Amino acid sequence: MNYRNLALLTDLYELTMAACYFELGMFEPASFSLFIREYPPNRRYFVSAGLADVLSYLEELSFTPDDLEYLQKTGLFKKEFLDYLKKFRFTGDVYAIPEGRLFFSNEPLLEIRAPLIEAQLGETFIINALNLQVMIATKASRCFHAAWPRKLIDFSLRRTQGIDAGLKVARACYIGGFIGTSNVLAGKIYGIPVFGTMAHSFITCFQREIDAFRAFARVFPENSVLLIDTYDTINGAIKAAEVGREMNKEGKRLKGVRLDSGEMSELSQKVRKILRESGLTETQILASGGFDEYKIKAVLDGGGDIDSFGVGTKMGVSADAPYLDMAYKLVDYGGRPVLKLSPGKMTLPSEKQVFRFYSKGGKLEYDVIGLREDRFEGAEPLLLKVMEKGKVTLKLPALDEIQKVFLEEFSLLDEKFKSIEPSEERYPISVSPSLNHLKEEIITRIRKDELGES
Repeated sequence: MNYRNLALLTDLYELTMAACYFELGMFEPASFSLFIREYPPNRRYFVSAGLADVLSYLEELSFTPDDLEYLQKTGLFKKEFLDYLKKFRFTGDVYAIPEGRLFFSNEPLLEIRAPLIEAQLGETFIINALNLQVMIATKASRCFHAAWPRKLIDFSLRRTQGIDAGLKVARACYIGGFIGTSNVLAGKIYGIPVFGTMAHSFITCFQREIDAFRAFARVFPENSVLLIDTYDTINGAIKAAEVGREMNKEGKRLKGVRLDSGEMSELSQKVRKILRESGLTETQILASGGFDEYKIKAVLDGGGDIDSFGVGTKMGVSADAPYLDMAYKLVDYGGRPVLKLSPGKMTLPSEKQVFRFYSKGGKLEYDVIGLREDRFEGAEPLLLKVMEKGKVTLKLPALDEIQKVFLEEFSLLDEKFKSIEPSEERYPISVSPSLNHLKEEIITRIRKDELGES
């Protein structure tokens, strides 16, 4: 993505607020905190993803002559403000929880400190980038948990919400434990392994199903996965087994067969029996067709004998939870900590840190949200400084390394928080005494000065 051309990928009110700040000379440093208020249904954790895009965007953020010409034509902005935007760059600092780490509701995933206009203008893109990738990485991790130790492949591209979403979904679900994607461009851009089989149209192009199988095996003798449900899954499995035996005679191996419809638990057992009776003990069974964590669990609980799953639409759009209640709120301006008192949407003031505590056995035990300057013995601070004065300061890991971070941390989370079933269990989070004291001080001041309470 060319981040140099995304300055106008913002809500209009970001620019109108910025114009007001400019007119009033409000250039003091401001701190904004990004967090997710509530869990979507049946979720009790989130997976950090999307930070790399945010940092690239902030490093490249600037307004082109075309951008400024368009803004001038709207008639909303004065020449002086547009002249200011000509030289606009992001010069602030960013603290963030690295990609692949787990975090929980109301914990700051990212905090930005920069001159007020700079910190404000990034809001829309930052939420857009993080909302999607956190949502998908979390959904993918639930599929990963339901399928373990079976492998998962992203099949979602054709039904994701646009081209960019298709790419970001492939990246995010890889972070969340998938082994690859069908999305070839994502494979090129992100270095994700690519996988694919065939469509039903390939089968129906041939006079006979077995001719289609033989043709594919001849062209791809090392990578043949045959789609066997075009007419009848069991009949297709018998024909695939025949082709597999033919390949064995030539010193080749049928890599797999794919089920894409029907009652997967029973069908997979019958297909496995056919493969074994044909001596195809290494041939794997891949299942696709409307899978998410719930269907994966149901099929496996029903005795499904499946080696891997192609997971598409429901994961790629996070069908059961298609958005997160993600917010980006001002927490300090000009050295004055601030908060919002709106019912159900109260915020925590000031620059913060998330402190993680582990049990003696090394498991995640509880988190404390505190002030940036708080210190707790034995705790791990999760928010790292990743950008200073507009430049990335932390070497961003490769995608494989991010996935390893996720896999390691996910293994440390108690099973009750990973469950995909409804539960009242919540990972323990508290607010530090110092942060809580500051919050109460500010609330008292607001009630006195703004609401006229004694």
